[in-house]
Amino acid sequence: WSYYAYVVHLCILTVKSDIEKIGLLVGYHIAITLFLLCYWRTIWTRPGDIPKKFQLTADELDVVEGCDNFETQKRLLDQIVIDRDLPVSMRTFQGAVRYCEKCAHIKPDRAHHCSMCGRCILKMDHHCPWVNNCVSFHNYKFFVLFLFYGLVYCIFVSLSSLKYFIQFWTKSSDGNVTFGLADDGYGKFHILFLFFVSTMFGISLCSLLGYHIHLVLHNRSTLEAFRGPVFREGPSKDGFSLGKAGNISEVFGESSLKMFLPIFSSLGDGLTFPLRFSGDLELGQNNREAGHTRDI
Repeated sequence: WSYYAYVVHLCILTVKSDIEKIGLLVGYHIAITLFLLCYWRTIWTRPGDIPKKFQLTADELDVVEGCDNFETQKRLLDQIVIDRDLPVSMRTFQGAVRYCEKCAHIKPDRAHHCSMCGRCILKMDHHCPWVNNCVSFHNYKFFVLFLFYGLVYCIFVSLSSLKYFIQFWTKSSDGNVTFGLADDGYGKFHILFLFFVSTMFGISLCSLLGYHIHLVLHNRSTLEAFRGPVFREGPSKDGFSLGKAGNISEVFGESSLKMFLPIFSSLGDGLTFPLRFSGDLELGQNNREAGHTRDI
């Protein structure tokens, strides 16, 4: 509907200047194309599978779940991680290696079980009903860009239709304010709702995008914002933070050309993440570089 209202009723039937009409149509189609591409990539990008080396055998799962006490189970899980050389640093609140009894495998760092998808998701942020998919490591960049270009789209539509929305309100000879002129027809109502809907959605997207920008700058997922990840040293919400520049690169990559395009450019493999064990930004950056060198 918004495409019909903007292109037909605003640009074709309302705007008189050909130069303005072309400018609005070009800008509109750029914004909606990037918005739809990011939306499409967010929906159809698979969350990613847990590698088989994290899988527990039936015997291992029986032994782990059949332990008489927590300390024995903790030692068994630690031994499995050591024997397989699994790169996991996160722990439960009790200090044990995290594992999923439903999927029967050791959980990689930042992975969580999604009840909607029925499996564990790499660097899970949340399950989004609007895209019918888990927002996670492989599509988080697309999701943030989807919010960003959605906001750009709403702002563009709202601002470009504002002038004509105001022009449609005129004063009659008796001083009363009326909507449009007698020959305006119902087409003006398309622009009225176009302005209001784009403004309301823009306000909503602004708050949601602002929240996820905050998460990106601190290298946290939505789940980690509510409950910080736990390491051997204890819980820390900033355990994966590498400084603002490093955190942005984690999600959007190091190429400025690909940063705002719906092309996957996030660093790492979704299984291992460089840690920041102290408040030293230099140390965090070194850990990041070493971690991604190891991943490659």
